[in-house]
Amino acid sequence: FGGGGVLKKFLRCFFVVCAALAAVVLLVPNIIMITSTDKYIVNREEADGLSNEFDCILVLGAGVYSDGTPTPMLNDRLVVACEAYELGLSNRIIMSGDHRSDDYNEPGAMKRFAIAQGVNSEDIFLDHAGLSTYDSVYRAINVFGAKKILIVTQKYHLYRAIYLANSLGAEAYGVSANLRRYLGQPKYTVREWAARLKDMTLSITKPEATYMGEKIDLSGDGDITN
Repeated sequence: FGGGGVLKKFLRCFFVVCAALAAVVLLVPNIIMITSTDKYIVNREEADGLSNEFDCILVLGAGVYSDGTPTPMLNDRLVVACEAYELGLSNRIIMSGDHRSDDYNEPGAMKRFAIAQGVNSEDIFLDHAGLSTYDSVYRAINVFGAKKILIVTQKYHLYRAIYLANSLGAEAYGVSANLRRYLGQPKYTVREWAARLKDMTLSITKPEATYMGEKIDLSGDGDITN
């Protein structure tokens, strides 16, 4: 019996140590990303005080419904991006999202929304291969040639996006698109903690995006990316 008690204590200590290590591994990247990027995040009112020297406004995709209507999160990102465009923070917008099949065109739906808001069609560039936050940021820098980027997404997501952009050699700021409460936000927040750990690794190894393709000049006509 004594031996069994020792084994139980050992296993209990082992699991406690493993849990503590797992917590540290998950916690450290989150702390680093949040503390190092928070100063680069502004709200809609503060955005007007930013300079107008951004190469582009990068909008990160967040899903569209079967009829092409943006989800609430994406709707708000597009609203804020159009406001930033109207403020003159940049005259170029990159709509980055998933277009892996003919019947699901996220960036196309994003462009239609922006045009309806008064954005010039030729000022909107479509990134059809924005399959992840990393891919969207990597392609904005290495395919579209952006060096100074204004990223638009919800605040919880901005920490990771800005960190990735800075680690890949760009200068990035972010405008928060939190315009309402979102259904399922606790789930997104928990998932984001794990995503930061993954993208911390990618920020070090810097692999190419899933798809690359020819370089696209942001000084040209965005309609060529339709």
